Amino acid sequence: MPDDVNPNSRPRLTAVDLAMLRVRRFTQHRLAPAVYGERHAVGIRAWTVGGEPVPSGHAMQQEFLPFAVGEAWGRPWDTVWFEVRGEVPAGWTDAELLVDLGFTSELPGFQAEATAYRPDGSVIKAVEPRNTWVPLDGPGPFTVFLEAAANPLIGALFGYEPTPLGDPATAGDAPLYRLGGIAVAQRDVVVWELLQDVTVLDGLVEVLPAARVRKAEVVHALERMVDAMDPDDIAGTAGLGRSVLGPTLAIASADSTLEVSAVGHAHIDSAWLWPTRETVRKVARTFGNVLDLIDHDPEFVYAASSAQQYAWLKASQPALFERVRAAVAADRIRPVGGMWVESDTNMPSGESLVRQFVLGKRFFLEEFGVESDEVWLPDSFGYTAALPQIARAAGARYFLTQKPSWNETNRMPYSSFLWEGIDGSRIFTHFPPAETYNSDLGAQDLARTEVRFAEKGRARHVLGLFGWGDGGGGPTREMLAAAHRKRDLDGSPRVRLTDPHTFFAAAEAELAEPSVWSGEMYLELHRGTLTSQQRTKRGNRHSEALLRQAELWGTTAFLLRGTPYPYAELEQAWQVVLLQQFHDILPGSSIAWVHQEAERNFTEVAASLEALITSSFEALAAGGTAAVVANADPFARAGVPALGIGVATEPVAAVPRETPRGFALVDDALRVVVDRRGVLISIQDRATGREVLPAGLAGGVLQLFRDTPREWDAWDINEEDQRSGRELLEPESVRVDGDAVVVLHRFGASTAEVRLRVVDGRLEYAFDIDWHESQKLLKLAFPLDVRATQATSEIQFGHLQRPIHRNTSWDTARFETVAHRWIHVGEPGFGVAIANDVVYGHDVRSDAAPSGRPMAVARLSLLRSPTFPDPAADQGRHAFTVSVRPGGIPEAIRDGYAQHLPLRRTTGAVVEPLLTVSNPAVIVEAVKLAEDRGGDVVVRLSESLGGRATADLRTSFDWTAVEATDLLERPIDSEALGESAQGESVRIHLRPFELLTLRFRR
Repeated sequence: MPDDVNPNSRPRLTAVDLAMLRVRRFTQHRLAPAVYGERHAVGIRAWTVGGEPVPSGHAMQQEFLPFAVGEAWGRPWDTVWFEVRGEVPAGWTDAELLVDLGFTSELPGFQAEATAYRPDGSVIKAVEPRNTWVPLDGPGPFTVFLEAAANPLIGALFGYEPTPLGDPATAGDAPLYRLGGIAVAQRDVVVWELLQDVTVLDGLVEVLPAARVRKAEVVHALERMVDAMDPDDIAGTAGLGRSVLGPTLAIASADSTLEVSAVGHAHIDSAWLWPTRETVRKVARTFGNVLDLIDHDPEFVYAASSAQQYAWLKASQPALFERVRAAVAADRIRPVGGMWVESDTNMPSGESLVRQFVLGKRFFLEEFGVESDEVWLPDSFGYTAALPQIARAAGARYFLTQKPSWNETNRMPYSSFLWEGIDGSRIFTHFPPAETYNSDLGAQDLARTEVRFAEKGRARHVLGLFGWGDGGGGPTREMLAAAHRKRDLDGSPRVRLTDPHTFFAAAEAELAEPSVWSGEMYLELHRGTLTSQQRTKRGNRHSEALLRQAELWGTTAFLLRGTPYPYAELEQAWQVVLLQQFHDILPGSSIAWVHQEAERNFTEVAASLEALITSSFEALAAGGTAAVVANADPFARAGVPALGIGVATEPVAAVPRETPRGFALVDDALRVVVDRRGVLISIQDRATGREVLPAGLAGGVLQLFRDTPREWDAWDINEEDQRSGRELLEPESVRVDGDAVVVLHRFGASTAEVRLRVVDGRLEYAFDIDWHESQKLLKLAFPLDVRATQATSEIQFGHLQRPIHRNTSWDTARFETVAHRWIHVGEPGFGVAIANDVVYGHDVRSDAAPSGRPMAVARLSLLRSPTFPDPAADQGRHAFTVSVRPGGIPEAIRDGYAQHLPLRRTTGAVVEPLLTVSNPAVIVEAVKLAEDRGGDVVVRLSESLGGRATADLRTSFDWTAVEATDLLERPIDSEALGESAQGESVRIHLRPFELLTLRFRR
């Protein structure tokens, strides 16, 4: 049989292949095992916590029992403390404790890991896959305690199969691991250094082209190293091996070589395939590793984001936190990002993103006296076009991410560039071209860096983030060894250990005319995160509304009644909400434990904020007993002024009338007909006679689709699944209940009750869904008789227009998009506004009606039911409200706020608003007291229509001066506040979508 068709044949190997087979076998079987020579046994005892983690001082006082190597330990999510006693023999240097908890070498941070402590409770460092050693002091006896976390490996290397391990209630009690071994060993530093030499040069062989002289030179050097060494005396000949390789490692790179600014890093997910309580320990473990490296390498600098993680460290490991504080003061650890967490940016409100920076930067300033000037979001699932303005207003100059490299269809055209937001703000942005935040500085990552860097020829500076991330661990000494060897090595980009600011300053300076990317940075992947775990999303939207109200009414009560402002309670609520906006919590891509905890947190936040609002109302009542309504909306409603309390005029809902075609609901502005299938067959604008729905097509149709992603179940929606859907057109009942038509659907194991009303000129839907489907997607569809080429979606502090055709691959890939409280689809002179209370995922596409005339189809994604990583995601009851009305963007904005901020009925007196705005295009986004707790009033406003706007602000409270500020409420120069404030009035001039923060001094 010819070799080319023989399945057992071996491919013909080149001389280089044969040489490297020999080198690699020598490395694996001779060199690597010789790093540690003599080993001594230790005594091991263990204590099982049997529940949630406990402090080290408590654990060390418990009764420890003998434990043997090979013995099983650790039921899912439990903790076992190992007490290890031994002795470092006389004469040993570089003694280390080697620990094998039973993990594999794959996926550091995703399985068992441990924190090593001294008997006094101080942290030494962590033990993790690929970082299994603990340093020991000089000769003599020692005791080390290991806090071993039995974290399960969720998903079996991302096979996406349903697993019970993400919920303690279903994870079981069977031990997950067997102790592989613990021993004292002496590290042979010369052998270890030789192993690093070989690893670096072997990497070059992997990536250099076959025809390069440099490749042949490296292979020859490695062969001579093997020749020179005695395989039976590795320790004795390692120095000789290093001397053979030394000249090859000393050959410098060309002057034109790319320069990689290498920054130590560990992108630690604040929750994901583990709960937040485990992240607290992951942060401590990672900082323990980092501080050990800092002690041994004077060039190493580590960057860490997320003020929340530093706050966890301060609370859980105060001594370790003080060591971090000292390292920050020495410029060895750089707090970056300036945000409370690395949040999602698609779904949080504008004010939430503001507070991410306010709380994050305040923490760094108060604890460390530093303020970062970059936004650090390497792993969020797309980036809102509002972010450049928010970041610049927070004092940031730079933005970093690598996530767009995950795009399925299109490659972003730039690596270093200016990103322009909806208002025109620009921020210098960099995508590390290694396309990872978990680099090991290996040859593959550096070669990819050179290939992917889009500005080659115009620039030479790129950023390389190295260290194990996601589940933490951070950089290792092997990575630092690679960095030092590649400082100036022919065949590799130059690697310089540095810090983020130094890199950004150099990268910005060398690009005189950077390219510009305008608008959102849409991720062509993970579109399902706009819909997964709907209860988490509801909690977020509801909490944002409550926070606005609690601050507004708390400020009103403080100014008008002298009631103490609840600074501490509001800050605590914000911290909890901002944590839930982390980019694996709010998007719905975490294990069940995380989302159950998020729902509990949101419930507690709601209770706390409701109590604050009630307290403010009681103070504002001033003994009054009239029935009044509080309106936190920026627009007047039902006769109650914006931001005020007054007597409401209740709108009257249309009474359904049965007709031969079904049921008609008619008020002064709208005529709606619901047929016997429970769907809309007419929505007519009575003022113009214009029909919203194309002839022959039904609107308000529930559509059920298969939802079986190719991978990334909770994250992804694949467009091809939407070819396999059906419409729910056979309801169990359609009936009238008061002023509503009520439709009941049964499908699969689920039910959906839909209440339709017409009130105040809009059609309102109220959904009560009991959802028990698996791998299904539920959408609500509206065909619209408009000739549109784009749809408008609300985002933070403005809106975004996206094409709805498929002219380009970019348009085609954008088949599921984010909107906040409303979307609008229209043509000149006519449009339709669709608003919601808690929907983020939408899709709008141009199409053709049965008549052949153009139309658009707008759909809202209501529910999904992925089975990984939470096999019970979204099962149970859900409620939604949706409204539809003919109108323009101003009507869409008003309907969005009406969905978001229901009027509150209370008893008391009429309360005039603290301020009024003369121009409806200018929206009051927040009213609060200043962060410094000095009693000044802070008002945040934005221009909402995308045009220039002048407005007069009139206040009902006393103030002595007003100034424009940044988001941290520090004075800035602003053209928006161009005229002197007089009396109770302030005139402002806003550019399109401009965000303005005013501080009223009192």
